[in-house]
Amino acid sequence: MRSLLRVCGVAGLVLVCAAGPAAADDGGFTIKDPRIKESSGLAASRAHPGVYWTHNDSGDGAYIYAVDGKTGRTLARITLTGVGHPRDVEAISLGPDGDLYVGDIGDNLDGSWSHVWIYRFPEPAQLTDQTVKATQYDVRYADGPRNAEALMVHPRTGRVYIASKRESGAGLYEGPATLSTAGPNVFRRVGEVPWVTDGAFSPDGTKLALRGYFALAEYAWKGGAAPLGDWHAVPGTPVQGQSESVTYTTDGTALMVGSEGADSEVARVPLTEGGANSPHAGGSSAHSGDSGGNGNFVLGAMVLAGATALGVGAKRMLRHGPRT
Repeated sequence: MRSLLRVCGVAGLVLVCAAGPAAADDGGFTIKDPRIKESSGLAASRAHPGVYWTHNDSGDGAYIYAVDGKTGRTLARITLTGVGHPRDVEAISLGPDGDLYVGDIGDNLDGSWSHVWIYRFPEPAQLTDQTVKATQYDVRYADGPRNAEALMVHPRTGRVYIASKRESGAGLYEGPATLSTAGPNVFRRVGEVPWVTDGAFSPDGTKLALRGYFALAEYAWKGGAAPLGDWHAVPGTPVQGQSESVTYTTDGTALMVGSEGADSEVARVPLTEGGANSPHAGGSSAHSGDSGGNGNFVLGAMVLAGATALGVGAKRMLRHGPRT
């Protein structure tokens, strides 16, 4: 890993020298609520334009927050009942039925819990502090327990997908056509993905954005047995302290990316048509594995991250001058 980082650092320096100054920031907001210290998921509200739903990681309780995308201030805190005590909430997504789906799917011991949960409730019509009753679904994986931080609901079919989080061998898992409270909902592996901390479908359902610690990419969504098509890295993605969340804006013209921590920033990343396709035709389909598109994606992402970090450091040095 150290040798790889050294290679990325050298390549990043070359990219910094060739790329020139970074593009100007295109908006975003800072989460101001001191109660939100570990924002771990984002979902753009459809009922309330300009509002983003988020939640803390483990330890906060059954709370979901509505945050104003202009001021960063909390407009409402929703308390969920009927779900027990959340264990490790990592993701939130909005379905075509107008319901919010919350993924209590984290497992930092990477497979210590036999099942995880999804909580579902209608998006509130009023943005006021309130208590709502949620439906709880038990979730298991067909190939055994695993850690995950990304839950995505397809905006057309309403089907729920989960992306597991592993340095290698991570997978995209598809839930049943309809979630049930009668018994465990078995999610089956349908694709290979890189290290993923969050994901989101585009509003029209044709793309899937996957975010990791070092990169953000859009995949063509094909559905079926091999749902992931070609991918392209999203240019202009900022380097954040801990890359945790992503969602599309409601018009699909940009991605919003967030991080954990007090006063965490949510940055807007405008999307352009097309993009650089992966060198591996077929992206990271269920048959491509880590040796194809994902390996190139991770390597390229780390090079890009190294380039950006070096660029930020160089600008700071020029701004502050040498230390005495």
